[in-house]
Amino acid sequence: MSARSSAIGRWLVAASLLLLAANLRPLFPSTAVLLPDIRLGLGLSAAAAGYLTTLPVLCMGLFAPLAPRCAQRIGVERTLLLVLLMITVGTALRGVLDTTGLFLGTALGGAGIALGNVLLPSLVKRDFSDRVALMTGLYTMSLVGGAALAAAGTLPLAHHLPGGWAGGLAIWAIPALLALLAWAPVAWRAGTRQAGASRHILPVRGLRRDRLAWAVTLFMGLQSALAYCVLGWMAPMLRGRGLSGTESGLITSVSILLQVVSCLLAPMLAARGRDQRGLAVWLAATATLALIGMVLGPAWAVWPLAVAQGIGQGGLFALALMLIVLRSRDAHVAAHLSSMAQTTGYILAASGPLLIGVLYAWTGDFQAATGLIGALGLATALAGWHAGRNALVRAHTVTDDPAAASAAG
Repeated sequence: MSARSSAIGRWLVAASLLLLAANLRPLFPSTAVLLPDIRLGLGLSAAAAGYLTTLPVLCMGLFAPLAPRCAQRIGVERTLLLVLLMITVGTALRGVLDTTGLFLGTALGGAGIALGNVLLPSLVKRDFSDRVALMTGLYTMSLVGGAALAAAGTLPLAHHLPGGWAGGLAIWAIPALLALLAWAPVAWRAGTRQAGASRHILPVRGLRRDRLAWAVTLFMGLQSALAYCVLGWMAPMLRGRGLSGTESGLITSVSILLQVVSCLLAPMLAARGRDQRGLAVWLAATATLALIGMVLGPAWAVWPLAVAQGIGQGGLFALALMLIVLRSRDAHVAAHLSSMAQTTGYILAASGPLLIGVLYAWTGDFQAATGLIGALGLATALAGWHAGRNALVRAHTVTDDPAAASAAG
């Protein structure tokens, strides 16, 4: 194969990867902006609505450990094909079978997102090691871009589609199906060539005994808790302040869309800095104070605070993913660190939107949730300070394991 053909093939894989990433978040904001309509249509209590927003985050934590095992058996590319199938079917199910389909589809989609979240950093480390900052920035941009599109487009689509809110939820299965069709040739080519262990994920040892690995894990989980409070509750918070559903969805969309900017810039700043401690603290403070201000501040400040919150939150997410790559020696360690960070991290993250739902059910407003948001922000800054120091996690890849060799061969 010529160098030109190899380069074209590499960037076609990159384009397919970005399309895949764009489908890892629409499930969250599409539910959030339609939550009042879903509650009215299905008679859900405030507590049940909190469980619904928490369910996919919890599934992401529970299913993340399976990602390295699946990749070890069938390869990274085929596992990602399975991811897109689960997201497509799960997203479609949310619009059928009433409450059963809503919760079952949300859980299935969350499980698929869990596997995809874990494997994307290791794929970047393996195939784009010379462009880590750029590819991390691009795929996180694509990821939050998909979320922003869902936040802005779901409510208008629901008003024009058959089935109302159910159609607005199910319509997001279409882009997931398109991504599946785009990724299928990548998975097929990876399965037909004898690529050996380089296409699979090998076991590692020592990761869970390393303090730096736990700092990265806590940073991922705590910033995720903030992120899913935004995805799950920003629109309802704004509607609770008297804004219309359309305006609330638009503000949420703009805030998420602005994450695209910091998603691209944060990895580049992280790669150029001597360490990432100051960047982590600054981003955590910006995202947290802006979100609190949107609940407690004056109405005229909602828009500028939404801008600041988007920049801070997007930077936090991109930095969390970048730290997984920067703290890992190779793609195998990156996959297992990603699994550890997202298993423990997303189970921790599930507490954020769940507790906001509980507090709202108790008090009838969102003001009580600001104390929780402040505590999450402070903990995120502390974890980021420790995770941001310039070092590698003390873990090594097991290359002499017979089961791994058999799976990889």
